[in-house]
Amino acid sequence: MTPLYGSDVRSILNSLPPRICDVVHLWAERQPDHPALVEASGTWTYKQLDRAIEAAQSWLSNRGIRPGDRVLILGENCRAFIVIFLALSAMDTWPVVVNPRLSAREVNQIQNHCGARRTLYTIGVSPHAAEHAKNHNALMEDFLDLGLIGVGPLNEAAVPEPVDFDVENHVAVLIYTSGTTGLPKGVMLTHRNLLFTAAAAAMIRHLVPEDRMFGVLPMTHIVGLSVILLGTLMSGATLYLTPRFDPMSARALLEKEKLTVMLGVPSLYAQFVHYAKLRGVKRFSFPALRIISTSGAPLDQSLKTSVENLFGQVLHHGYGVTESSPNISQTRIELPRTDTSVGEPFPGVEVKLVGPEGNPVPNGEVGELWVRGPNIMKGYYRAPEETAAALDADGWFNTRDLARAEGRNLFIVGRTKDLIVRFGFNVYPAEVETVFNAHPEVMQSAVVGRSVEENEEIVAFIQLVPGSTLTTTQLAEYAAQQLGTYKRPTEIVLVEAMPLTPVGKVKKSELAKIAALGSEHR
Repeated sequence: MTPLYGSDVRSILNSLPPRICDVVHLWAERQPDHPALVEASGTWTYKQLDRAIEAAQSWLSNRGIRPGDRVLILGENCRAFIVIFLALSAMDTWPVVVNPRLSAREVNQIQNHCGARRTLYTIGVSPHAAEHAKNHNALMEDFLDLGLIGVGPLNEAAVPEPVDFDVENHVAVLIYTSGTTGLPKGVMLTHRNLLFTAAAAAMIRHLVPEDRMFGVLPMTHIVGLSVILLGTLMSGATLYLTPRFDPMSARALLEKEKLTVMLGVPSLYAQFVHYAKLRGVKRFSFPALRIISTSGAPLDQSLKTSVENLFGQVLHHGYGVTESSPNISQTRIELPRTDTSVGEPFPGVEVKLVGPEGNPVPNGEVGELWVRGPNIMKGYYRAPEETAAALDADGWFNTRDLARAEGRNLFIVGRTKDLIVRFGFNVYPAEVETVFNAHPEVMQSAVVGRSVEENEEIVAFIQLVPGSTLTTTQLAEYAAQQLGTYKRPTEIVLVEAMPLTPVGKVKKSELAKIAALGSEHR
């Protein structure tokens, strides 16, 4: 199967250091006094960060951490999280980054599956991490000059993984994502995976040491970890850390610190738009801000337009998955898009679109998206069957996302598993959601399928803007004007709030369960 397009990757790969922690040491020598990390409690220069990584290695070693061990970092964005992560990677230990907003059951599943040697908790910035630390009987210990962190009990039964002497291909992080069986899958990403993606992301955004990046996306998620954290450090730029987002504080930070780059998810930008409406703000003024970009979830045209009007600049869009570290495609700064395309493939990343029979689909038609490149994971931890199902013998990874190409630009249509087949016609939820999201009284929507007697029904969940009196009947009439007969929802359900993952994605699996019950059982 021939890829649609690919790029030469050698120039990027040849410039990469062996380990992710090496990028800090490089800039500590070049510009030791330049600020690297800034948070409310203090600032570290590159020299201070480099020294902190060295001190943290000694601290971790004294607590029984060995090369090949898996160590959970349960925390939110802060200097303690970052220095622990980088120190573990320098020790050839596997950091397992976990969002503390997960439930106790979910955290326990990950701990047990990876066989964690210890769990560390950034209790200073995260009430959720503090609660998990309490439940796990963690001890509170001083950590460098950053105050207390939680230190979980030592797991004496933990067996270290062999250390890969090809350092570039050693696992640099283990990130768990949901599996098709409902159980979490541990995505093994190597130093080379992360460094390649961070370098490419920094390159296409033209990041320089003078840039000031807004670090609000959680670093327990691959975008926050790879593109934001490592992309910033690889550029010698400054990262401004915040553990949680609210639009009022974010606006103040953007103004005061003259931030230059902000990467977010659609729900983050939707909160900005809602905040501006409540405050009667027509246009933000951030003269230093040169890039705003979104990824991680579908972007509808109405939100893109609203954000661009509010910020006075283009909202760029990218696409990726955890297994690809995460970037697959990104709109280019020099080639802004007026539509919701996720842009061209990353340098060095090959993509192809495949039809149901495994054949390439023509340009403009929808196919399943496969990816190959230096960004693709090593595999799923302790899950050979899942790995074999996702990665073929030639290194192609099946994203299980549906996309179409217009020239070199990709458009994400939906998930293979989300596809709804109604009366024999394919219905892509994103298309129906785009229609609802364009309504001025709709804050957001989510569409799922419901199986009924060899057919599927369409169920739309709608969250209205505060104060709206819009009814389901009115919404159905609106949809009828915008959608073909087979695309119209069978049922519309109004919800006060959407169930969201810790990174702001709608939990469609939960909505599908609600839809399956039917209105008479809700």
